[in-house]
Amino acid sequence: MSVHQSGKRRSVPDLRGMKAADKIVMLTAYTKPMAQLLDAHCDVLLVGDSLAMVVYGMDSTLGVTLDTMIAHTQAVMRGSLHAMVMLDMPFGSYQESKQQAYRNCARALAESGCQALKLEGGAELVDTVAFLVARGIPIMPHIGLMPQRVNEMGGFKAQGREAGAAEKWVAIARQFESAGAFGLLIEGTVEPVARAVTEAVSVPVIGIGASPACDGQVLVTEDVIGMFNDFQPRFAKRYADVGAEVTKAAAAYAADVRSGAFPALEHCFGVKR
Repeated sequence: MSVHQSGKRRSVPDLRGMKAADKIVMLTAYTKPMAQLLDAHCDVLLVGDSLAMVVYGMDSTLGVTLDTMIAHTQAVMRGSLHAMVMLDMPFGSYQESKQQAYRNCARALAESGCQALKLEGGAELVDTVAFLVARGIPIMPHIGLMPQRVNEMGGFKAQGREAGAAEKWVAIARQFESAGAFGLLIEGTVEPVARAVTEAVSVPVIGIGASPACDGQVLVTEDVIGMFNDFQPRFAKRYADVGAEVTKAAAAYAADVRSGAFPALEHCFGVKR
């Protein structure tokens, strides 16, 4: 059943029930207009901290603030009716302690109006997830390649190539499941490892650059629609070339303004036609 057909917003129980049943469709959204365009086709709209790079042109996701994430999530909530909206907690907003995580996550959930939060981390984050879930905050941990750890990882490199990687990430995934996480997101991880993680847990696993065996997929919308012509991630499939159309439209507008073709009297007020 599609989100549009359901007539109501996707919930945490809905997503749990989609494990191994219906593939979960997730895309990023950072603004109201984009949310309006995507809402009927997605189960989840992720307000990712990737907006630091996509919207603000930063070199990594590390510079975005919680205030910024909340503001963009509020915009996405205004533009969506059917998809679950998930806020990506930014770097430094939850790692210090369980208490810090609760304060910031409770604020993000209450002020943004979203339905769930995403946190990046491994075994060190399990207790924090349990603490948050026990207090009514739905959490989807993000494992594998974690952009907030770009400095530690030495860049955006695929994970899971080392010996014992499958056992390591399966163990972490099971710990998060036991802690109450309603799902997992696994990024940039070699296919056999991502497949093993998906098969090892009873909660849905969303992949990005991971495996077709995952219970759903997420991509950055701007990669999908071709807004960036200078870079295309290997794991992203381009379904349109919107960037080229924007350039074409801007060029046509500029030509009309410079030639005097626009505006015409039909575009003006106070002119009888």
